[in-house]
Amino acid sequence: MLDSTPLSGGELNAAVTREIIRIQSESHGRGPKKAFSFHNGNVLVTVLEDLLTPAERWLVSNDEGDAVLEMRRLCHKTMAPELKRSVEAMTGCTVTAFLSDHHLDPDMAIETFILDKSLT
Repeated sequence: MLDSTPLSGGELNAAVTREIIRIQSESHGRGPKKAFSFHNGNVLVTVLEDLLTPAERWLVSNDEGDAVLEMRRLCHKTMAPELKRSVEAMTGCTVTAFLSDHHLDPDMAIETFILDKSLT
């Protein structure tokens, strides 16, 4: 379980990145090869790179990218409550909006959290 003390600065960025990688790994069987987070005001963003599974890469290479994107969106919909709870515990803020999307070429995703107050 996450500590209830709000984090800030680079410590917050690193903790958010680790937590999103953990949740991604548990839900998809693997996490991204590269990820980083940053924040400005009340916006917290995590960028993930190279996170498709071998099966998803195979589907994309066989012109089934739309199916992969739809599956990813459904997975993120079910992961959203846990992601939001984690960010709220780390920041001491309420997540008022969560936006997530994936790009296939290059293989990247973004997780964006809009918070109820500024972190800076």
